[in-house]
Amino acid sequence: MAASNDDMAREKLEEAKGYVIETIAETMDVYGVTPAAGKLYATMYFKDQMNLDEMREELGMSKPSMSTSVRKLQENEMVKKKFQRGSRKHTYAAEKNFFHSFMSYFCQLWDREAKMNMEAIKQAEFELDQIFEDENVSAELVDEARKIYELLDQSKIYYRWLERLVASIRSEEIYEFLPKDPDDKNT
Repeated sequence: MAASNDDMAREKLEEAKGYVIETIAETMDVYGVTPAAGKLYATMYFKDQMNLDEMREELGMSKPSMSTSVRKLQENEMVKKKFQRGSRKHTYAAEKNFFHSFMSYFCQLWDREAKMNMEAIKQAEFELDQIFEDENVSAELVDEARKIYELLDQSKIYYRWLERLVASIRSEEIYEFLPKDPDDKNT
């Protein structure tokens, strides 16, 4: 009887993990990875660590596809390479702290957005300043340039806010305003 109960419990365990694995795989596009890489991450989430052969066996993916997925997950800091003494095979472990994954990935994207757009605005303002300084440019074009300048000036408010958001996430100051667990009085 106990063996039968254990078999049913194992089946339920696998089913429970399957729900989570499929959903994580389906939603990993948010982090810029394919559903296959998402499934790999979700599978690894329930393991301590895995090497490429174990991953391939578990998921039935080709080694090149597996390597590409692991590399992308490493870039997003969702998977870390682990070193084992006495083994030549590289093993990998999934980042189990979703806050870390979120912070790493989105801060990287938001940083890029803010820096690139602030640089573009700086270059645009340089060009617009030349229009303002040229006495031979029509009042109509100067007015249009002024409107663009004001529009760009307003957009800088957003990019500076985005920079502060990234800084508050990286410093974890954001958790003072938006606790990880509002029910936990220690966070």
